[in-house]
Amino acid sequence: MPTSRGNARTMLTRLEVCDELHVSRSTFYDSRQKGRAPRCIKLPNGDLRVRRSDLDHWLNELEDAA
Repeated sequence: MPTSRGNARTMLTRLEVCDELHVSRSTFYDSRQKGRAPRCIKLPNGDLRVRRSDLDHWLNELEDAA
């Protein structure tokens, strides 16, 4: 899978998202449960992935709301 930052198909792990946002795993899951996290993809093994484009879009929406 391509890893270029600008590629819309780039997938980030939950750990990568938490590191980038500087939040703990529990904060990420709490936000996700409340519908306040970027859109996630749940893989068949239960792992979560976030498309780079979805994370960027979510961050832009937060910026616009501020």
